[in-house]
Amino acid sequence: MPQLDLEKTLRRIKENQWALADIDWDAPGADQITPEQWPKLKAFMADLTWIEHVGARGFAAMAKKAPNDTLREIYQWFHAEEQRHANAELALMQRWGMLEDGEVPEPNINLRITIEWLDKFSDDMPLNVLGSVIPMLEVALDGALCKFLLEEVKDPICHEVFKKINADEARHLGVDFHVLEMLGHGKQYQLILEALGTALNPKLILGVLAYFPLLNRMRDNIIGMGLKEERLYEAMNKFETYGGATPEGRRNPWYQVMRQHGKWVVNRKSLYHKPVDLLVKASDYIPAKVFGPVPTWVNKITWRPVAN
Repeated sequence: MPQLDLEKTLRRIKENQWALADIDWDAPGADQITPEQWPKLKAFMADLTWIEHVGARGFAAMAKKAPNDTLREIYQWFHAEEQRHANAELALMQRWGMLEDGEVPEPNINLRITIEWLDKFSDDMPLNVLGSVIPMLEVALDGALCKFLLEEVKDPICHEVFKKINADEARHLGVDFHVLEMLGHGKQYQLILEALGTALNPKLILGVLAYFPLLNRMRDNIIGMGLKEERLYEAMNKFETYGGATPEGRRNPWYQVMRQHGKWVVNRKSLYHKPVDLLVKASDYIPAKVFGPVPTWVNKITWRPVAN
């Protein structure tokens, strides 16, 4: 897989920006949501909205670690795009009567824990960790969740919105895999020693304790909505294929870690799930008041179709 021309990619990103104001939110089709779909779709969209915002915060942290100005600016654009995706998904929820005026859905407890970790520690994480986690999440989002949603929902405005979101995500993935390969350059033993040193960082260990249960809860929620497990396998295969398409990509220790982890996540028969399911159950007993207010960086989340 050839390396991207980052300058050309940045130009394309700037040329393909869009706004919620570009979409006719009052167009016919909102009644295409069936009564059977409505409750599960509401929960699905609420989670999807917060996952987009988690991605935005991840890109903000990555921008601070970028090795050059072009990649830094790309990540800053991606940060803004993920926020826009969250806002567009809220606008769909508003269109379908799932939100009161001005309401923002509450994140589930595992998302709330992840948001808290991101707020405190993501800026301290090295690019090789963030640059390996984000591609796996985006492959799952692009390759499984969004396509599944379009198959289930007949509202044409939903299709219009996700056509724009998917175009953005395709550019994100191109850069993601470029960076995965870039992170595999260097002597193998040095890459492994750096990875081992990072893995022992207490802040990363706390992140793992937040991240693993979140993935399990999300996995089971979307399977409950009707997503076939084969879709998740396809998404992880895509991550493995593109992330490991070059020798440099395969030499990136964090790619290998995320590749194996992805296989465990999608396979419900794996022993991996027993301890992680216990963490999910334990998290249900954590009172929301423990965390205090949601961090201020989520304040840009809104369904209102502003032009900027």
